[in-house]
Amino acid sequence: MTEKRTCQECGEEIHGRIDKKFCSDQCRNTFNNRTQLIENNYIRKVNYNLRKNRRIMEEILATSEKEVKKVHRNQLMDRGFDFSYFTNIYDTKNGNRYFFCYEFGYNKLDDNYFALVKREEYLK
Repeated sequence: MTEKRTCQECGEEIHGRIDKKFCSDQCRNTFNNRTQLIENNYIRKVNYNLRKNRRIMEEILATSEKEVKKVHRNQLMDRGFDFSYFTNIYDTKNGNRYFFCYEFGYNKLDDNYFALVKREEYLK
């Protein structure tokens, strides 16, 4: 006699293949979505902050005719910029360190000022 199998999501009896874990696609999707919720929320938060930082730098640089724009830390912070989120770090030959959010980056200058730049080669 075979053992009665139940759906991992709703508890209904399962019919069919012996290795089947769910009674329907809906139960399988609901179970997987619920179990991945914490991980997905974390990834969603990180991506949101990276896009926000990128958008802030893009908007500030769009108002400048120069390729490099000097801004005060408060100007970035007032817009919601979060310095703990960046996609990569670029160290120049001069020893300067740039933190990038995709193709837009910043370098800390003296007295709470930052230089904002855009690296076109990231778009190729």
